[in-house]
Amino acid sequence: MSELPVIGISCYLQRTKWSQWDTEAVLLPRRYADKVAEAGGLPVLLPPLPGIEGTLDRLDGLVLSGGGDIDPARYGAAMDPHGGEPNSARDEQELALFRAALAIGLPVLGICRGMQVINVAMGGTLIQHLPDVVHNESHSPLPHAHGRHDVRIAADSRLAAIYGDAAAGHKPVSVPTHHHQAVAQLGAGLTATAWTDDGTIEAMELDQAEHPSVIAVQWHPESGDDPSLFRWLVATSAREPSTALAR
Repeated sequence: MSELPVIGISCYLQRTKWSQWDTEAVLLPRRYADKVAEAGGLPVLLPPLPGIEGTLDRLDGLVLSGGGDIDPARYGAAMDPHGGEPNSARDEQELALFRAALAIGLPVLGICRGMQVINVAMGGTLIQHLPDVVHNESHSPLPHAHGRHDVRIAADSRLAAIYGDAAAGHKPVSVPTHHHQAVAQLGAGLTATAWTDDGTIEAMELDQAEHPSVIAVQWHPESGDDPSLFRWLVATSAREPSTALAR
């Protein structure tokens, strides 16, 4: 068995075309796996299939990846006209993955949609179309690419310790961004730890008493040059006794 921490990454399930084929496929942008590997972990892709949460006892950490909109019915809201078509299979399995990870104390990094999944799992709600609230496109300035904006990180947060001197010194941190939804009401046990100037919540952490190793960000660290969050996840996963010692 590999001594590298094994990090599961949730995936897309959607119809895709390549070569002469047109069929449903399990997908993930390569940069997620690359960033985990560069940080010293062994990435494993987790398709949104029933029972996939049963793999978590073989893993050391979990990334909930970015992607499309969560069905607003899951947080008690009607569909906004700007909302994307929900993927019920992915919603169901990622919520199950997170709840199972929480139950066994597995370190979790939520990215973009992954942050929203965590918030909904903990009883929170979402802003369905952020431009209607902030009145600009600064959170997704480019149609098919990541833009950038600054975030302010709470100095006393785990996230500030991860990002180091700049965050601890209250300096803004520039991050890759592409999202049209965001956290509205925080779920139980979650604390906001980063914001943009317009007040949008850009990161959150689960309270230490609930779980010491859950961090979520609205931006896309897999598309940037700063490996800090992936290094944190891999290092934390290597220290956690819950699954590594059971294999």
